[in-house]
Amino acid sequence: MDKRLLPLLPLVTKPARYTNYELNAQHKEWSPDRVKMALAFPDIYDVGMGHLGFKILYAIVNGRSDALAERVYAPWVDMQQLMEERAIPLSSLESGSDLASFDLVGFTLQHELSYTNILKMLDLAGIPRRSSQRGESDPLVLAGGPCAFNVEPLADFFDFVVLGEGEEAIHEILDMVKTLKQQRAGRQEMLRELAKLKGVYVPSFYRPVYEDGKFQGLEPLYPGIPAQIEKRVAPDLGALPFPEDFVVPYAEVVHDRVMVEILRGCTRGCRFCQAGMIYRPVRERDPEQIKAQVEKLVQSTGYDEISLSSLSSGDYSQIRSLVADLIEAYQGCGVTVALPSLRLDSFAVELAQEIQKARKTGLTFAPEAGTQRLRDVINKNVTDQDLKEVVQGAFQAGWHRIKLYFMIGLPTETEADLDGIADLARSVLEWGRESRTSRKRPEVTVSVASFVPKPHTPFQWMGQDPLEVLAAKQEYLQKRLRRPGVQFSFHQVEQSFLEAVFARGDRRLAAVLERAVDLGCQFDSWGEQLHFDRWLQAFQEVGLDPRDYAQRWLDPEAPLPWSHLSPGVDDEFLRREWQLAQEAVPTPDCRWDRCSRCGVCFKLPVVNRLVEVAGRG
Repeated sequence: MDKRLLPLLPLVTKPARYTNYELNAQHKEWSPDRVKMALAFPDIYDVGMGHLGFKILYAIVNGRSDALAERVYAPWVDMQQLMEERAIPLSSLESGSDLASFDLVGFTLQHELSYTNILKMLDLAGIPRRSSQRGESDPLVLAGGPCAFNVEPLADFFDFVVLGEGEEAIHEILDMVKTLKQQRAGRQEMLRELAKLKGVYVPSFYRPVYEDGKFQGLEPLYPGIPAQIEKRVAPDLGALPFPEDFVVPYAEVVHDRVMVEILRGCTRGCRFCQAGMIYRPVRERDPEQIKAQVEKLVQSTGYDEISLSSLSSGDYSQIRSLVADLIEAYQGCGVTVALPSLRLDSFAVELAQEIQKARKTGLTFAPEAGTQRLRDVINKNVTDQDLKEVVQGAFQAGWHRIKLYFMIGLPTETEADLDGIADLARSVLEWGRESRTSRKRPEVTVSVASFVPKPHTPFQWMGQDPLEVLAAKQEYLQKRLRRPGVQFSFHQVEQSFLEAVFARGDRRLAAVLERAVDLGCQFDSWGEQLHFDRWLQAFQEVGLDPRDYAQRWLDPEAPLPWSHLSPGVDDEFLRREWQLAQEAVPTPDCRWDRCSRCGVCFKLPVVNRLVEVAGRG
C-alpha cells in the first residue's frame, strides 16, 4: 500500500479498502524490463473486488514473467478529500506506486454511471484527462468491458479501447508494448502499432462527422485503419486460462465468494438486453474442468460459497448434474452452491431441491413485464404458467422469499401492463400461501427499473420515456402494490435518464462529463451521491440537451455513434427484431429452434455447437 495514506486511515470509513496485503495478492518486483499495468476499477474497492473479469486479467498478467499487474479502485469521497488536501496522488494497492508511473492503465467499463469516476481517478493520479494532452512520460490509458461497445462519450479520454473478450488480446497488447518500449518508440508509434491488433480501437485515429448537428459517421484519418472494429472473441472457452486463486479481502465486499464461469453468451434474444447480444455466441466449459477449478479455488481462498457464473446459469446444458456433484462434494464442509442468474423457464423443482439441501436464501426471477403481450414484445419467452410452476416448486422446497424484477417504460407499454405487474405480484403471494411448507409467511419483493435503450439491441432506436412519465409510473405501481407481504423498490429515474444519455451518446458528451466532474459529480450510481441539478447545469453550460440523447427516436437506417464498433450481430437482424417487437411477435431461442440469423455463428471463428443447429435453419 501507499505509506503516505497511513496517517489518513483513522480518518476515513472502511480503511481496509486502502491497506492491501490481502491473501493471494501479487507483489512482483518493479524491474525495468517488465511491462507494468494498473488495473483500474472506477468504483470503490467493495464493488470492484467482486468482479470476475478483473480477477481473470489480474491472474493472466501476473502469470507472465515479463509483466506485472496491480490494482487501483476509486477512493471514496472522504479519502479523496484528504488526498487532495495533502497532495497525495492516486496509487496502486500492491506497491503503492503512483498510477502515473505505470506503462498501462486499464479501466473496465461496466456501467455508464461510473464515467465520472474515471475522470476523477485520472485527476487524482495527475494524468491528463484527454489523450491529446498526454505526453511521452504519461501511461497509455485503455479501456474494455461492455460499455466499450459505445465508448464514444469517453473516446477523447482513452488512448485505445479493446473491444470484446480480453483473455487473448491482453497477451498481444503486452507483447507489443514490451517490444516497443525496448525500441524506445514514441506514443503515436505505439498507438499505430496497437491499432493493427484485432479488436483494438484508437479513437484519435477517427474523426466524427456531423451535418446540421446530426451524427453522420466516423472517418478514419489514416490509410489502413479499419472502418469497423470487430470484437475479439475466444474460439474455445475451455482453452482460456482461469485463476487458481483469488485475492481474498480483509474487509466485507460485494460478491465475496468463489466465482466460476460456466457459460459465456446467451441465445435467448431478449430485445432490451445488451449483454445477450454482445456476448454471443454461446460457449460452455466442460463440467470436469469446472469442478477442478472450484476445488482449487475453495482450497486457495477458504470461501464457503460457490457461485456458478453466467448470463443464465440455468441454461448450462449440464447444470443439474453439476450442481448435484458440487453439493455432494462439499456438503460436509459447510460450502454451499449459488446460482446467481436464473431464468423462469430454466429453474426446476429438482434443481431447487438440490440447492436447498445446503442453504435456502431468497430467490430472484425476472419476468421483466407484467403481461404476456408485453413479454412477447420484448421476446421474454416465459408465461405466467412458467412463473407459477417455478414459484410453487420453490415454496414447496422450503423457500419463503421471492424477488421479482420488472422494467417500466418498455416499448408499447400501457397502463394494463403496469397493472399486470401488481397482479402478478399478488398471484405469487397467493401461490406461496397455497404451496409453502415452511412456517414462515411468504414474502414478495417487486423491484422496478426504468427501461434504458442500449446500443446493439433491437431497441437501440427507441427513445426513453420522459422523466415525469417514468416517475408517474413508479408512483402508480407503489400505490397498487401496497399490501401485506409485498415490498416495493425502484431505481431513481434520474439515474436511468443519465444512463440512457451516455449509453446512446457521442463524442460531444466529453465536454459535459468534464464539466460535471468539475462541478463535483461522481459516484452517480450511488443514490446519495447523485447531484442531478449539477448534471443539468453541465449540459446547459456546454449547450447540449440531454433529452436529445435519451428520449429521441432514431432512424433505423441512419448511422449511429456506435455503428463502427461491431459485436458480430448483423444490423439487419436488429432491424428485423425491432419490427417483430412492434408486432408483438416473439423469436424462438435458436438453441432449441431454427437459426435466427443474427450472423454471429458464421462470422466469428469459434468452437460453437450452435453452428450445426444454424445450418439446419
